[in-house]
Amino acid sequence: MSSTELTITPPADPVPAAELAARFPGAIILPFDGIWPKIDASCYVAPGAVVVGQVEIGPESSIWYGCVLRGDVNHIHIGRGTNLQDGTIVHVSRLAHPTLIGDDVTIGHRAMIHACTLMSGAFVGMSATVLDGAVVEGGAIVGAGALVGNDKRVTTGELWGGVPAKKLRDLGEEGMPRLAATARHYSGLAASHQEIAREVLGSTVVPVS
Repeated sequence: MSSTELTITPPADPVPAAELAARFPGAIILPFDGIWPKIDASCYVAPGAVVVGQVEIGPESSIWYGCVLRGDVNHIHIGRGTNLQDGTIVHVSRLAHPTLIGDDVTIGHRAMIHACTLMSGAFVGMSATVLDGAVVEGGAIVGAGALVGNDKRVTTGELWGGVPAKKLRDLGEEGMPRLAATARHYSGLAASHQEIAREVLGSTVVPVS
């Protein structure tokens, strides 16, 4: 798969709307204009996370504590094995842009993702902001606290940082496996947190396999 192509694995086994509360106890999952989120049964949505409207989340992805995904005026699509860490906000643009997040993407704590595209294997650091129309390619890093402006493109093998964000340097090849390892780590960690939610908040949760 090319790092300049967008692959979003859709939910293979979406949880029926009537079962969302039981599957993801403590999470707030709501429809908007009659449209419910489609979340794969293998996902982890943490207690306190909010998912609204036109949101699709692919297999084995994790939405952590305090995240808000609001697909009201456009849609949000998230692929397989992606992690949105605690406090991340994802929204869309009514006129132009949905938010598209590929497979195996890592988004750090308290990031702001707005009406942009994160390709498979992209990495967005803690408290970073990515704005309307921007694209972060696979194997690229947006550093912690960076602000990627409208319609900017962060290409494969680049590290961007600062406000406004600009290219700081090229990444060495040794950094690429680390990006993939972070995504895999969060997939495993999600299973442990899912089990805790099952034990404390309700026995109806099916653990992540």
